[in-house]
Amino acid sequence: MLTRRDFLALGAAGTAATALAARASADTPRRGGTLSLRTWDPPHFDHILAHAYNTHVVISFTHSRLLRHRAGPTVRPGSLVVEADLAESWQQTSDTTYVFKLKKGVRFHGKPPVNGRELTAEDVRYTFERILTDKGSVNVSMYRAIARVEVVDRHTVRFVLKEPFAWFLDMLANPMAGAIIARECVEKFGDLKKPEAVIGTGPFMLDSYRPNTSITLVRNPNYFVAGLPYIDRVEMQVDEDNASRMAAFLGGKYDLGWEFAGAINRSDWVQMAEPLRKRRPALKTAEFPSNVMNLIVHRKSPTTSPRGAPRASRASIRPGKYASMTR
Repeated sequence: MLTRRDFLALGAAGTAATALAARASADTPRRGGTLSLRTWDPPHFDHILAHAYNTHVVISFTHSRLLRHRAGPTVRPGSLVVEADLAESWQQTSDTTYVFKLKKGVRFHGKPPVNGRELTAEDVRYTFERILTDKGSVNVSMYRAIARVEVVDRHTVRFVLKEPFAWFLDMLANPMAGAIIARECVEKFGDLKKPEAVIGTGPFMLDSYRPNTSITLVRNPNYFVAGLPYIDRVEMQVDEDNASRMAAFLGGKYDLGWEFAGAINRSDWVQMAEPLRKRRPALKTAEFPSNVMNLIVHRKSPTTSPRGAPRASRASIRPGKYASMTR
């Protein structure tokens, strides 16, 4: 149990834990191939209406955001450096105003009803207005500081906040919210829950969905980052039995660890370390502080107990302990 002072002193690094593994060196990427993952069956595909990583993991492949957190072998794990995604550039013109210039020529996936049209500032405005106004929006708290979103021109959008918000850019870059959508999909399907509505501007497109079995993504040939992605397909297999997925990983079925963010639970890693060295000697591992918290609970107690003794609010933190695995 931690006091509020202890919790604030820990910061982001304090809520994470490292795993027993060795850092992997970066290889020169080669085009082609399939990335095989153990994932989860999503409740549906509308990331604005789903507070579930089961959904958001899929959307992180198919959709883009204004900003993102930089990734790659040169990035220190846990640093969360913000960089451009759909934005070409941005500037903060006042304490409460941010202006984003969008990359030109970014196109949605070539599927109806959007049919590969160019993304514009109106799409950004529509996305955040839906996040802020839809009664089912689950991540609205991340963007409550937004007073309004203004379309300056076809490729320029302005955010005006109600008050200064130091974490605003990080909220835009968060992979669990803020993915830009097309109005046509919501108007046709009523929401984005159906697999047919999974149409973004991201590096992969949804190819097939078999409920409780698998999800297949294929390379977006018109992705706005030239030459990317390198991988042709992503196969996501649903497997909720821990013993089954451990055995599958040992046998080489999955390219990443089967837990959230491609990691492996520390207790499982302790059991598997030696068998993995023998059965998958080419496997590479990386040690990093996990940004995923298993549990954080704030319990607010009454000022006094029934017997009159004072009570204090406390925060309980249980850090996640993972090892990341890549082939």
